[in-house]
Amino acid sequence: PEEDSEEEPKLKYERLANGVTEILQKDAASCMTVHDKFLALGTHFGKVFLLDVQGNVTQKFEISSVKINQISLDESGEHVGICSEDGKVQVFGLYTREGFHENFDCPIKVVALHPQFTRSNYKQFVTGGTKLLLYERNWLNRWKTSVLHEGEGVITNIHWRANLIAWANNVGVKIYDISTKQRITNVLRDNVSLRPDMYPCSLCWKDNTTLIVGWGTSIKICAVKERNPTEMRDLPSRYVEIVSAFETEFFISGLAPLADQLVTLFFVKENSDQMEEEFRARPRLDIIQPLPESCEEISSDALTVRNFQDNECRDYRLEHSEGESLFYIISPKDIVVAKERDQDDHIDWLLEKKKYEEALMAAEISFKNIKRHEVQKIGMAYINHLVEKGDYDSAARKCQKVLGKNMDLWENEVYRFKTIGQLKAISQYLPRGDLRLRPAIYEMILHEFLKTDYEGFATLIREWPGELYNNMAIVQAVIDHLKKDPTNRTLLTTLAELYTYDQRYDRALEIYLRLRHKDVYQLIHKHNLFSSIEDKIVLLMDFDKEKAVDMLLDNEDKISTDRVVEELGDRPELLHYLHKLFKRDHHKGQKYHERQIGLYAEYDRPNLLPFLRDSTHCPLEKVILSRGLPIFLEPCVFAMRTYIYISFCRCLSSIHHWPPQ
Repeated sequence: PEEDSEEEPKLKYERLANGVTEILQKDAASCMTVHDKFLALGTHFGKVFLLDVQGNVTQKFEISSVKINQISLDESGEHVGICSEDGKVQVFGLYTREGFHENFDCPIKVVALHPQFTRSNYKQFVTGGTKLLLYERNWLNRWKTSVLHEGEGVITNIHWRANLIAWANNVGVKIYDISTKQRITNVLRDNVSLRPDMYPCSLCWKDNTTLIVGWGTSIKICAVKERNPTEMRDLPSRYVEIVSAFETEFFISGLAPLADQLVTLFFVKENSDQMEEEFRARPRLDIIQPLPESCEEISSDALTVRNFQDNECRDYRLEHSEGESLFYIISPKDIVVAKERDQDDHIDWLLEKKKYEEALMAAEISFKNIKRHEVQKIGMAYINHLVEKGDYDSAARKCQKVLGKNMDLWENEVYRFKTIGQLKAISQYLPRGDLRLRPAIYEMILHEFLKTDYEGFATLIREWPGELYNNMAIVQAVIDHLKKDPTNRTLLTTLAELYTYDQRYDRALEIYLRLRHKDVYQLIHKHNLFSSIEDKIVLLMDFDKEKAVDMLLDNEDKISTDRVVEELGDRPELLHYLHKLFKRDHHKGQKYHERQIGLYAEYDRPNLLPFLRDSTHCPLEKVILSRGLPIFLEPCVFAMRTYIYISFCRCLSSIHHWPPQ
């Protein structure tokens, strides 16, 4: 078929081959009918072949020496009716060969069995030549014939559904109700200029009450309805309402229902660019949506059937299998099967059009866990496409979805990304949970980053669990790089993180202190490294005095005050530490209160007097009676002496009303 490159086709096609190929090489197809279980093919040389759905011959009947005009099967597929151009009519059981055999003196164009022929006691069927004849077997097992209609030319088509028989002659289409024995409509032929033998009428039932009529370029949809009893009088109990009528661009060769749409086979004539005369083009199979007075084209495919240049409109037929939505396009030298495209076909089309994202989504919805390999196949095609486009990040991101738990595929992709120099692109999407790759894979990527991107390397070390790779190997690699760039803060920080994971906290702490890194206190607390910082108190104070003092005071049981005082000596940080210690508890650090006085005097005079006032362990007599104190202490001593005198006087006053007036 000729397909629009942008619009997805609705149908897919294949030739009916095997035994059919051999038949049509020597003979030509004249008609065919379709059952859910098998096919029945009639030829121009008077033969009928029963075929399986693949086209293999299962039975052959020599009916006549001339063209088979029509084959009819009942719903059970057990009885067949056949008529031919030389007037032969045969109705028989496929498994019994008992039935009706008659020769008429005129061509019989059509035959139709009652849908329930096998089950019915009456064994009814109709034939169409110049008359519409009803045959039924009576209680004496004899065939009774009734003329249902005549006088309007040759009957070219008959379709029997439930109790309704529809037929077409030169004038139009009529419907007969076998249950009431009433003819209930007459749908006239629109284009009377077309020869009915060259452009025959196409009929098909959509359901038990909806008949579709195609003739020339006209389509009518007829709904059989029950008449209101009050309106009957002498009228039939049913009537027909034409619910849709419209013209088509090409000549109709066949019709079939597809849900609420129509499958239409068109005979196409086109004008030649070089000559004014028309030529026969490839037939078209369209899906159309009928509207009340027009139709909407859903899809249109031009079919390359064999010898289409030699065929007329009457040479094509369209038959369908209701059970599987299969449509058979019959022409003298070719039979093509059209089938609705399924989800697999939809996905194949998306892949063909490089719409990989849509194909992957469709596959996941369709296959779920049943065909995981199919989803991966589609996904790999998508990844390949993205790599070819140079969209490496998107390709790497898709690996998570497509490769899933297949570690072999993962490793293959990693090496492919290495080959094209894109290890960085795939690094952030690698498995890192319960399922993981070999350590060598992760180490390869870390080494790649270490060569070209220190920041990216540091990010991976932070994000990847340490058990993914050999920690010692990576530590050594970082140390080697630090030899070339010993002050690189990113490498040093990353090395500290590696040491931390390896539980070499003292080395990590050393680096953090050297870098004055904010995480140093968190590291100490988290891993209880207080024994490791006893000789690093000055460094901690230099980094952040407030955090250091708070940490030391909060952990006096781990680092004693004596140890802190020893490490800090007479540095100003010692006063900060002792001052906060005194604020927390006036009695702690009492043995250093005398020393604190000198520290206050040197570094924080405003807090000296409050300290002297609040401390009960400060040797005040030494302060008050001391001689030769530094001059800056004299105001403090004087203030202290004054404070003691006033306090003493107030005490005596409360007891003896002293001093006297």
